[in-house]
Amino acid sequence: MIDNKKVLAIISARGGSKGVPRKNIRNLAGKPLIAWTIEVAKKSQYIDRLILSSEDDEIIKIAKEYGCEVPFVRPRELAQDNTSGIEPILHAVENIEGYDYVVLLQPTSPLRIAEDIDGCLENLTETNSAACVSVTESNTSPFWMYTLSEKKIIQPLIKQDELIMLRQELPKVFALNGAVYVAKIEWIKRSRSFLTEETSAYNMPQSRSYDIDTEDDFLWCDLLMKNLLGI
Repeated sequence: MIDNKKVLAIISARGGSKGVPRKNIRNLAGKPLIAWTIEVAKKSQYIDRLILSSEDDEIIKIAKEYGCEVPFVRPRELAQDNTSGIEPILHAVENIEGYDYVVLLQPTSPLRIAEDIDGCLENLTETNSAACVSVTESNTSPFWMYTLSEKKIIQPLIKQDELIMLRQELPKVFALNGAVYVAKIEWIKRSRSFLTEETSAYNMPQSRSYDIDTEDDFLWCDLLMKNLLGI
């Protein structure tokens, strides 16, 4: 609970990953990937209830083994490759009542810590915003990005009167890191998105912002986690 508001956290994990097959239950530094998110969420000082949304029997079994509640099995039509990421969240908040804020935690961010979850919630309440998402400062600036014409001629992605040549002169830019999404439940039912002009941001360091989408991502996070744990 935060500011007398009850917090529901949802771990969304489907079984049909294509980039890294079965990644949510694959071993990372000695535990199934999803276990890292469950354990961190349970350390949050504000989360009142932690649940899993999944259609996959094996993911459900492992989540329960690590102490995550599974109040329902996600309908398979909400676990397809083309299912929007917001749909399982809307399904969950429609089926579980009595909460004011929802937190989405994806298993693919194993390096986030409880302070990141709590910081996102604190930022939402302090700014009185409708939603808050975690971001990290980008190493690659869109001011130095280009598209290519049919004739392979570079064209600036962002038009500039004069090209910025020094990195220290570039405006700071931030990218979503996928680690934490927070919103007021009644608001997200209407907006059907965490990302609108009413969304604030919580800045996380790059060292905790890795999001697993490929085999290389998985191997790198496994190495980082083992290094952190000294194993």
